[in-house]
Amino acid sequence: MSDAYIALADGRVLEARARAPGRTRGELVFTTAYTGYEESLTDPSYAEQILTFSYPLIGNYGVRSERFESESVQPRAAIARELTDDVADWLAGEDVPAVDHVDTREIVTTVREEGAMACGIAAGPDATAEDAVAEMEACKPMSDHVDIGAQVSVTEPTVHEGADGVDVDVALLDCGAKGSIISSLTDRGADVHVLPYDATPEDVAAVEPDVLFVSNGPGDPENFVAAQEVVDEFAGEVPLAGICLGQQVITSALGGSTEKMAFGHRGVNQPVKDLRTDKVVMTTQNHGYTVDDTGPLEVTQVNVNDDTVEGLDSDELDVITRQYHPEANPGPHDSLGFFDEVLDLATSSRRVAAD
Repeated sequence: MSDAYIALADGRVLEARARAPGRTRGELVFTTAYTGYEESLTDPSYAEQILTFSYPLIGNYGVRSERFESESVQPRAAIARELTDDVADWLAGEDVPAVDHVDTREIVTTVREEGAMACGIAAGPDATAEDAVAEMEACKPMSDHVDIGAQVSVTEPTVHEGADGVDVDVALLDCGAKGSIISSLTDRGADVHVLPYDATPEDVAAVEPDVLFVSNGPGDPENFVAAQEVVDEFAGEVPLAGICLGQQVITSALGGSTEKMAFGHRGVNQPVKDLRTDKVVMTTQNHGYTVDDTGPLEVTQVNVNDDTVEGLDSDELDVITRQYHPEANPGPHDSLGFFDEVLDLATSSRRVAAD
């Protein structure tokens, strides 16, 4: 007898096995990544979402905290074909519902055909299908989570000192930053000043940054109004860089626009083509929105599968952004050079200003 239920917005209720009890709701999405479940489950970009793993066995190399991208599990729930006890116990310890013994192929196909959708989960000995349906019906669209940044951002400024290397101060707007983004900068010698997602221009100016970096994060980029205002304030004065949501926030602040995708890109094998070199690299991605109108920025990289914008640059404004995750974690390291480009931009811009 099943002790877990998954209610989908299309009216279906799927039976499953409870691995971590609870009731919850969120936007149903999937990732095709076959490794990196620790990183995915701690990625702040999954806030307010229910994460389905398309790979059939999750947990086959244990749970290691050194692989976490944040201090806690971020999705509202996890769905898999089979979860190991290690992962199930970890999720239960964080009060995050988890279910398995369900046909994840059906879920992935549904999301691909119908788009990311509202979902409710009820798991545990007293769970009912009606409980799951009630959760699904109470689910809000991602665009309605107007304060989602507060769930994933630092509340006070923090400084991460860089290793020996470049002498660069990075002001990073934390809209849900993965830890490996910060370490990718500090490993190269940069001092990273992590600021709350709603930091003011005065907060940023106090850092005297060589580059303003907007991080990844969850939800609709149009809800990150304060971050857009900061970008607008410093555009043309300080180099700008961004990853994932950061690309979208910067584009919107500079006069462009974004749109919601049907089911987004979530996985570790998204091919991206550089239009300047014709080189194709494999990338890690996790986003449900994309840039529609690029404003004053030049498209330099596109997705091979669907031609969506993957990279934007501007020599005039000193801007470099990427829709994918160059830091990977999990995934390929083909694009780690992005962080070198960011720091080169910061130092070259500083030299020009000094002249």
